[in-house]
Amino acid sequence: MALASNPREALLQALNDLEEYDFKILKFHLRDGTLLGGPGLARGELEGLSRVDLASRLISMYGTQEAVKVVLKVLKVMNLLELVDQLSHVCLNDYREIYREHVRCLEERQEEGVDHSYYQLLLVAKPCAGSPILGQEVDSVTVEALFDPGEKPNQGPPTVVIQGSAGTGKTTLARKMVLDWATGALYPGRFDYVFYVSCREVTLLQESTLDQLLIWCCGDSKAPVAEIRRQQPERLLFILDGYDELQRSYAERLRRPGPSPVEDMLHRLIRREVLPLSSLLITTRPLALRNLEPLLKQPRHLHILGFSMEEKERYFRSYFTDEEQARKALDIARGNDFLYKACQIPGICWVVCSWLKGQMERGGVVSEMPSDGTDIFMAYVSTFLPPSDNRDCSKLTRDKVLKGLCSLAAEGIQHQRFLFEEADLEKHNLDGPSLAAFLSSIDYQEGLNIKKFYSFRHISFQEFFHAMSYLVKEDESQLGEGSLREVNRLLDEKKQVGSEEMTLSMQFLLDISKKESSSNFELMFCFKVSPSLKQDLKNFKEQMSSIKHKKTWDLELSLYESNMKNLLKSVQLSDVAFKMVHSKNKKSPSRNLFSVKTSLSNKQKEEQKCPAADKNNIAETPMEASNGKDRGTKEL
Repeated sequence: MALASNPREALLQALNDLEEYDFKILKFHLRDGTLLGGPGLARGELEGLSRVDLASRLISMYGTQEAVKVVLKVLKVMNLLELVDQLSHVCLNDYREIYREHVRCLEERQEEGVDHSYYQLLLVAKPCAGSPILGQEVDSVTVEALFDPGEKPNQGPPTVVIQGSAGTGKTTLARKMVLDWATGALYPGRFDYVFYVSCREVTLLQESTLDQLLIWCCGDSKAPVAEIRRQQPERLLFILDGYDELQRSYAERLRRPGPSPVEDMLHRLIRREVLPLSSLLITTRPLALRNLEPLLKQPRHLHILGFSMEEKERYFRSYFTDEEQARKALDIARGNDFLYKACQIPGICWVVCSWLKGQMERGGVVSEMPSDGTDIFMAYVSTFLPPSDNRDCSKLTRDKVLKGLCSLAAEGIQHQRFLFEEADLEKHNLDGPSLAAFLSSIDYQEGLNIKKFYSFRHISFQEFFHAMSYLVKEDESQLGEGSLREVNRLLDEKKQVGSEEMTLSMQFLLDISKKESSSNFELMFCFKVSPSLKQDLKNFKEQMSSIKHKKTWDLELSLYESNMKNLLKSVQLSDVAFKMVHSKNKKSPSRNLFSVKTSLSNKQKEEQKCPAADKNNIAETPMEASNGKDRGTKEL
């Protein structure tokens, strides 16, 4: 069959390429309603039709796309596989454009789609998952070459792992890559399909099969998934975003060993047991690397750090539409060293901007400045909780909302749940639509029904409220005992999994335990911290001081203090000039992977090696940029 430029032309050429006898057999099969999945054509309708007339008749009955699918079904039955391949290729090329349009429209429908505003992000590349970032000669490589074979063309299809603490921009980067592919700005001619898979939302799939995953990605129950899998799988790219949110809790893994059906399906994809020629990009927080690393084959590791200094200030000016407010907010941030450094993390920058804007709109005065990440979240939560004297709605009093958010978060963390149904919110006396400052929602289609799910605006909010849940137990007579039991459980679990890194919940709780006085905390949230709990927090602080651990943000903020301009290239999302650094050190590992030249503290200056993933030197930070919006606030 000659090369056709569209399905209509391809259909006619396929019919013209049939021998006369085969053409008669095809018309015979077109009368078979069972084969076509509907009423077949009557014999009288087919009698005497030429190839042109038959093509026109089928298109008028089914439309161009469906007409091609009908003929493909018959050609498969007739075992004319060469014609099937050629017609499928043209059909898939056309469906690729349909899918590109689906991706573009999907982003446009997002409340704060990734194409609304963009900022430069900083990426550094690493020699392996757990290695420290040591000083080496470096040069840059663009993301367009990220999936190229490089110096070892026979090492197999590429797997790229982008790790970064919460809020550093992993999801924004992943979604932007998909959108830029759909608009033709990224990987033109390289990938036929780029599939974005949210590991948080993929758990909602009814069936854990690869075909169902592709249908879910395409948003089309009639997507030609069999042909997509079969035709040139090396031209497929899967972006698995948020691998850490796929993991079940440690306690649940003890009760029910082995992966869940959805985990198993994605693990098979990562291990190259299905679609082994496809390309993979996986984003994750560092704590999940110990589970991910054994599944990977020759991965490239990158670390995302967040904003450059220039982009941080540009974000402030973009967030505040009022120039005077923008100036005041920047002055406040610049006046506090920790606050200004923390705003390197895009998600934290959003929290700070939202808090300051909320204070300005309420006529409040910022009297106390945050000294750590927990203070930043406490300031935001205190600003957007309902007032303690809210008499308009008894369900929305400050203490009831706080306790409800804490119990919801704790239940979710303990069972590794990040999506909640409306019934879950009702169970915890929460009203989703009125809590847009803390919760966002998505609509998920189950068959003919649309179901609403809620999640915390980011996982770091869920972990913050989880930490707070230890302080707001309903039964104050058992407050200390219950909190101590939870703290001991966290410590025991931490020792069992052998991690040197803190979860965000533990980091928040540790910061709270270090406060010299709980009076401000009690006034801020309108509840009393019992003496027994204060003693428990003191014991917890002492226990944690005896355990070597890495604090949240350690790596990001230490690299921020280094001479970033000389070491790093920006990731310019708006024009897809993603810049990374590639090691030129001849003594580096033989794999064609990455590292960066930098200067860390003396404790981190050690011989470069690739330690096990569960002993990596990467810290975890709060807040990935979320997608919803609330009461005039604006997100990354």
